[in-house]
Amino acid sequence: MKFVDEALIEVHAGDGGNGAASFRREKYVPRGGPDGGDGGRGGSIIARADRNINTLIDYRYARIHRAKRGENGHGADKYGRGADDVVLRVPVGTVVSDADTAEAIADLAHDGDTALLARGGKGGLGNLHFKSSTNRAPRKATPGEAGESRRLRLELRVLADVGLLGLPNAGKSTLVRAVSAARPKVADYPFTTLAPMLGVVRTDAGRSFVIADIPGLIEGAADGAGLGHRFLRHLQRTRLLLHVVDIAPVDPDADPVAGARAIVRELARYDATLAAKPRWLVVNKTDLLDPSTRARAVKAFAKSLAWKGPVFAISAATGDGLRALTLAIQDWLDAHPAVDAPAPAEAAADVPLVVKPAPLRVRRVRRAARDES
Repeated sequence: MKFVDEALIEVHAGDGGNGAASFRREKYVPRGGPDGGDGGRGGSIIARADRNINTLIDYRYARIHRAKRGENGHGADKYGRGADDVVLRVPVGTVVSDADTAEAIADLAHDGDTALLARGGKGGLGNLHFKSSTNRAPRKATPGEAGESRRLRLELRVLADVGLLGLPNAGKSTLVRAVSAARPKVADYPFTTLAPMLGVVRTDAGRSFVIADIPGLIEGAADGAGLGHRFLRHLQRTRLLLHVVDIAPVDPDADPVAGARAIVRELARYDATLAAKPRWLVVNKTDLLDPSTRARAVKAFAKSLAWKGPVFAISAATGDGLRALTLAIQDWLDAHPAVDAPAPAEAAADVPLVVKPAPLRVRRVRRAARDES
C-alpha cells in the first residue's frame, strides 16, 4: 500500500433542524396551546486515532466529508431527531491543523484519542418555548444553527524513539535491517528509501525501542533538492537522533566531513527544536577500513567535525559494533523516559479537542388529559 503522510480535506458539519410552530388540535381541547418541538442537532465531524491504520491514503482520494443535518421539530411536543456524528479514523500520530490559518487543532498521539473537527449546529426552538402569561399563542420558532465548515491539513508523524539521519547510501536501511525485523529496501544506488520505515529493536526480555528510518538528506534539501525536507517531520517525536555517516564512500571525491556538516545545516534550517535534540554520531562501514588504522580514522573523523557527543563505530553489513550501540541506546532511553507533549488545546484553550459522548436526547411527549364525562 502506498505510504501517504499528508492530506488536505474539507469537513462540513450538519445544520441543526428548525423548530416547529404548531398548536394542539385535539378533540375536547379547544384551547390546547403551542406544542411545537425543537429541531434536532446536526451531526459533528470527529477524528479518532486508530492503531490499525498506518497511512492517510484514504483521505488523499476522499477529500470532502459531510455530516447530515438534524431533523425538524414536529407538533405534539415532538423533537426532531439529532443526526449521527461522522467519525474519521486516522493513524496514531496524526496532527490536524487549519489549512487557512495554520492553527493547530489536535495532536492524536495515542490510540483512541479523539478531536472535534467541526461542530454540528444546534436545533432551533419550537414555539412551546415562547409561551407566557401574556403570549399564550406564540407563532415564533427559531431556525437551526449552521454547522461548522473547515479546511484541514492532516500530517502523519510516525511514533518512534530513535530516528536515523544521514546522506543517501549511508547505510541507514542496512542498519535497520540488522537490528530489527523490518525489511526496508537496500540497493547500491541512492534514494532506495522513499518512505519512512519503522523497526522494533529488542535488546532484552521486556526491553525494546522503535527506530525510524527516513529517506536520506542532501545539501540543498531546504530548497527542494532530492526529496527535500518533507520526511523530517517524522523525526519530531523521537527522543534521540543517530547521525549515520559513511566513513568509506565509493566516490573518491566525496568528503564525509562536508557531508555530515551539510546534514547538520539542513536540520537547523528545517526546525531549530529538532536540531537541538540529543544526537549521536554513528560511523558506519568501518569494515572497509584497514583494521590497524580503523580506530584512529574514526577518532580523526570525529575530531574534524568537532563532535562533542557520543561516537560509535559500526558496520551494519557485518554486525560489528551493533550490540554495543543498541544497548547504549536502550540504557539512554530508560534513563530519559518519554514525556507527553502538551496538547494544542493548552495553547489555544478556545478550541475544543476532547469529545465526550453526547447525552441521549429524550423525546418529551405530553399526553393531553381527557375529560371524563
